[in-house]
Amino acid sequence: MQLYNTLSAMERAQLIEEAGKERLTLSFYQYIQLGNPQLFRDYLFLKWNALDVLGRIYVAHEGINAQLSVPAAQFKKFQKTLDEISFLKGVRLNIAIEQNNKSFLKLTIKIRNKIVADGLEDKSFDVTQMGTHLNANEFNSLLADTNTICVDMRNHYESEIGHFDSAIIPDVDTFRDSLPIIEEKLSEYKEDKKVLMYCTGGIRCEKASAYFKHKGFKNVYQLEGGIIEYARQVKNLGLENKFIGKNFVFDERRGERISDDVIAQCHQCGASCDTHVNCINEACHLLFIQCETCQEMMNECCSSACKDIVALPLEKQQELRKGIHNSNKIFKKGRSKVLKYKS
Repeated sequence: MQLYNTLSAMERAQLIEEAGKERLTLSFYQYIQLGNPQLFRDYLFLKWNALDVLGRIYVAHEGINAQLSVPAAQFKKFQKTLDEISFLKGVRLNIAIEQNNKSFLKLTIKIRNKIVADGLEDKSFDVTQMGTHLNANEFNSLLADTNTICVDMRNHYESEIGHFDSAIIPDVDTFRDSLPIIEEKLSEYKEDKKVLMYCTGGIRCEKASAYFKHKGFKNVYQLEGGIIEYARQVKNLGLENKFIGKNFVFDERRGERISDDVIAQCHQCGASCDTHVNCINEACHLLFIQCETCQEMMNECCSSACKDIVALPLEKQQELRKGIHNSNKIFKKGRSKVLKYKS
């Protein structure tokens, strides 16, 4: 029984290209107590692999967090697999506003301790006691209220290319870093201010809003469906768009343009740019912003050192990487000292 990928990303990309069929990029999450995450993980893999679903999915005792690429022709069958699961029946699907058939190239379903790494160990904290959900129109209204404090719950490399006007933007590397910083920063406003938060698709706010209510904040609100759903409602309902720039997304697209504003700059030359790339040196793979001019000049690398390495024969590069474990910690998400214009 196949419970893992058998094709490489390159092989899958070629098959998608040859098929020439449209795919939909979407995401969803659900907090629910799972007794056996491994059994649930294997069940999903068998169901979704049969439908040629691709993506990155985390399953934990606290629920599921899924980002997917689904063949458009199989969408109804995919929805049926969700509706057959009691706690996923009718779950909100955040469908991307900008589609790319190669947004995901593997079906990866992993068991994690949590579906969002928050660092919280408080047993009395109840994630189901979240803040008030708001649609795009309600969010705009509250954003305009002078008694509102808007908080971006994302990381620095996400908010750097796009955010809501007037939002507090913590300069953090991870979600878990942001929680104590925001709590301390807003501690004097627990009773009287309205705390309005947002993130990419809503999952971080679901947990953060419950956490801040647990910490004594009286008026906590969150953007339902996150920036992804906000952009869709703004477009479909003709609402005023309050989001500036791009929304960072966690797939091969790396961003969806929400407004024409470019608020970031190339990390190498300082030119106006908001295109995230990964350094093509496999031993580095640093995520950073690079303009087309620098991309050509630096051969898609973050530094001269990496440029020199990728110029070597592949066998030599593999030899240099031998014994080096590429964990997420070394990717740094744009914090490297080699990036002169990383603000």
